Order: sequence, then C-alpha cells, then structure tokens
Amino acid sequence: MLALILAEEQKTHPGLTAADLVAYDESVLPVLDVTVRELSTIKALRASGLVRYAEPMGYEPNRPEASRTESVLSSSGCGSNTATAGLVAGADFTVLSNGSKSSWNQADQYHGVRTAWNQSTGRGVKVVIIDSGSSDAQENLGSAFNQGLSSGRTIERLVTMPRNTIFGIPYGDAETPNDGCGHGTSMAGACAAPRGTDGAAVGMAYNASLITVRAAEDVFLDASREVKGVSDAFILAGNRADVRIISMSMGRLTSSSQMTDAIRYAYGRGKLIFCAAGTSFDWSAGLVGVIYPASLPEAVAVTGVKDNLTTRCDECHVGSDVEFTVVMQRTSVDRRPLTLAMSGDAPSTVGGSSVATASMAGLTALVWARYPTETRAQIMSRLVAASSNRSARSSSFGWGRVNVATAVGGLVN
Repeated sequence: MLALILAEEQKTHPGLTAADLVAYDESVLPVLDVTVRELSTIKALRASGLVRYAEPMGYEPNRPEASRTESVLSSSGCGSNTATAGLVAGADFTVLSNGSKSSWNQADQYHGVRTAWNQSTGRGVKVVIIDSGSSDAQENLGSAFNQGLSSGRTIERLVTMPRNTIFGIPYGDAETPNDGCGHGTSMAGACAAPRGTDGAAVGMAYNASLITVRAAEDVFLDASREVKGVSDAFILAGNRADVRIISMSMGRLTSSSQMTDAIRYAYGRGKLIFCAAGTSFDWSAGLVGVIYPASLPEAVAVTGVKDNLTTRCDECHVGSDVEFTVVMQRTSVDRRPLTLAMSGDAPSTVGGSSVATASMAGLTALVWARYPTETRAQIMSRLVAASSNRSARSSSFGWGRVNVATAVGGLVN
C-alpha cells in the first residue's frame, strides 16, 4: 500500500519518501494513516482490491499553534466547567452524612441511586472515560480520589491524542492528560467523584476505579488527531483486562471507519460501551437523531430526559438507536446535574446527553460491582429488566430509565 501511494505521489512530488507519507504509526488496527496531496492517489486506493476503505481521517484546517486555545474554548462543551452559583441545598442537592453533596437527580424517585448505595458503590469495577482528559487542579480526581467513604480504588490519567502536525510533521509540545476543555473533568465527576468529606459533589459510582483518557481537544471529533486519539483510547481500553465499562460523551455527524474498527476491537474483548446520543442547540436537537458513534450496534446510546420522565432534555438527541435515558434536567429552575468543577470543592453543573452517558456508566458500575462474575450480556439484561420501558421499547427513548436499586437487588425478568 505504501508503495502504491508513494508511486502516485511521486508523480507530482518526486522528492517524497515513504517516511514522509506516514502521519501516525499503527500497531494494532490494520490501517495506514497517511498524508496524501493528489486526487490520483485517492482514486488508486479506492480502485484497489486490497483496500477496505480510503476516507478522510479528519476535516480540520491546518491552523497555527497560537489559535488552538481559542479554538478549543469556543468549541461545544468547553470552557464553562466552573462552580455554579446559587445552588440550593434540599432542592439542587442533598447533603449526605459525611458532608458531600448528592445531586438532585440521584434521588430515588429517578434512578434509585441512594437506595442502591446500600448494596453497591461500584467497588471492584473500572471505568474508562474517553474525553478531553481531567483537570490536574481537581484533587478529587487526583490526590483526594480516595477520601471519606471512597477508598481502595485507583485513578489513572492518560493521554492518547498525538501532537499536532502539519503535513505529517509534529509541532508544539507533547500532549498531556490535563483537560484544556473542562468537559472530561465534568464527565469523570458525574461518573465516579468520591463520596468525601470536603463538600464536593459525589459521583454515581463513588467507589469505582477510573481511567480518564485525553483523546480529543473538545467534544466534536473533527480533527485527524482526535480520530487517532479516540481510536487508540478504545484499543487501550480493549487491551486492559481490568476494564469493564467504557464511556464516551463525544461524537460527530459523519462516520469514521477507523474509529468503528477500534470500537469493535474493544467490544470484541467484552467491554460495555456507552456513547452519547448527541447534544446540540435546542432548536436542532430534536431533528438530528442519534449521532456517530452512538449509532453503532456495538455502542449503547444514552440520552437525557427532563424530570417529568417523558420529555427529552432541551438539547438532547433522541431516536431508535437510543437504549437508555438518564434524568438530567430539572425543569422548574432549568437545573442540570452536579459534578466536579475544574478545581475546588464547589460543584459545577453539566447537561446534555454527555452527562447522561457518564452517569449511565456509573449506574452500570453499581450493577456490575454487585454481580462481578457476570458477562456484559447478563449485565445488560439486568439493566433492561429494571428499566421503565422493559415491556415495550420506545422508538425515541429505548428501554428508558433504569432503577438501579431494582437492578442491584436481583430482580430479573
């Protein structure tokens, strides 16, 4: 394949070598990530019987390093993960016995979370959050991850997104696991923030172990290196025998065969994969449908609903690919769930199908921790049996809300 590509490219650029073509090294998937400049090369690849797909890896323009921060902060889902002012005790959150704050949507009337905690806290289950990383300034995802009633678990902060490149040449500093967006930190908090003594918000599975992976700059996977980062993150998670659940609250409208291959790789190793159904503007969310990769059969698509239990959240996508919903919009004051801010103990809030997905991953960790010897299929059966639409799947909301207290109590139809 490299010889074919090089031959075509050298017709116009005779000084090129094979090393000039390879943008990123691959060691697991049977793919080549290459930089090509000539239409004839694309035509030759698509005509070859040896090629399963030849497609653009990303759609980003080449932009100078100086504009990257502005680009990230202006992207959907980034730049707003700071403490939320005006949160009201007893309405927006319940103060638990050790002082931590339980978000309003953890009340038993929605998902049975607080009752479920009497039987399971997620201990022994490891969740991978594929997102924009986690903040190195948030001690609840670092040195204070084990505090209060959260103990004996681990957190790893990894990065799979490669350095930026221009025509295959890396530039700028090496990427770190640190969250430059804010989205990944809020997802990690919603899933597994500790039940500590510092007054911060507690996650759904406060004793689950966590791996946060910085695979992208923001939640819209348009850049080539984001495709590479996400693909490598799924491969990493697939190769980890200690990982059971993968959660990704990012996506795009168009498909990527490379990401699909990576997701199938992880799925083939028994991982339960949750992906966000999609989040956009209020006026468009009801029109777009479930985005990629939540639309894949290997992914469990999750979306958010309002506290009336029947209406999608204002910004949430719905459709036939949705399998579960999570309550995440309190309509009376338009409040989203509590989570961890970029730093400090004062909670922030976060919405969309993003928080629904990370929360569903945490809910599932509670179930899998209760039944640690069961398979992915058996855990899915428990989730469905404890869901609001178990007798008749909805074309918009799938199996609906899971009552995790029922799921951990052993009721399976």
